[in-house]
Amino acid sequence: MTPIQIALIVFGCVSGGVLLGMFLRVVLPEHHLSEDSKDVIKLGMGLIATMAALVIGLVIATAKSSYDTQNAAIKTTAARVVLLDHMLANYGPETKEARELLRLTIAFRLKAVWPEDRSQPARLGAPEALSAAQGIETRILQLSPRNDVQRWLQSETLRISSDILQTRSLVLESLGSSVPMLFLVVVVFWLTIIFGSFGLLAPRNATVVAVLFLSALSIAGSIFLILEMDQPFQGLMKISSAPFRHALSQLGQ
Repeated sequence: MTPIQIALIVFGCVSGGVLLGMFLRVVLPEHHLSEDSKDVIKLGMGLIATMAALVIGLVIATAKSSYDTQNAAIKTTAARVVLLDHMLANYGPETKEARELLRLTIAFRLKAVWPEDRSQPARLGAPEALSAAQGIETRILQLSPRNDVQRWLQSETLRISSDILQTRSLVLESLGSSVPMLFLVVVVFWLTIIFGSFGLLAPRNATVVAVLFLSALSIAGSIFLILEMDQPFQGLMKISSAPFRHALSQLGQ
């Protein structure tokens, strides 16, 4: 399911908790809602609210850390690509073919990961990109250095190329969800109980009902943002392509 679908389900569950609480307020015997009973309910809901806040904070931190890691990997790769092209240019005209292949590879990655048609999914693991990257390494290995400077440049370009491939592998291995679905289910269950207690204890008037449903909408929105951050190459919070576009504009200069 998409983040928006999950957020709507969360909104439905939490809103349902409010309606259930209001219904129970009407059907429960009066002594079930005595002051002593309300105090116990408030204590129990305070405990659940504390646990829910701790788990939501943990999930937010995990999703944000995953998003920042992927974003940093993109920026680092873009910087290494520009450096690789610069060092190949310093090596000499023999690297023209490798530099052109590098430019084509970055252009392909841009189209695969950030397609012009936003409805199309990102293709991070496209085998064509890996083949092209390995082809660049092959061409560097085939160079025949004539002096110490070229030997050093060949060694450094191979190292940078290897670093780029390693970063790509790390990005691909980190694509799985960092938000455990069980955590999400438990948190939504707790939130439903909490909002059910709100409906049970709150007076029944339009203002209270409006506030409770707006609060439920806010909860659903927070879950939506968490899930969006957990998918850094999809959705509304997709990682920017600006570093790669800037790198592409610098290649060949």
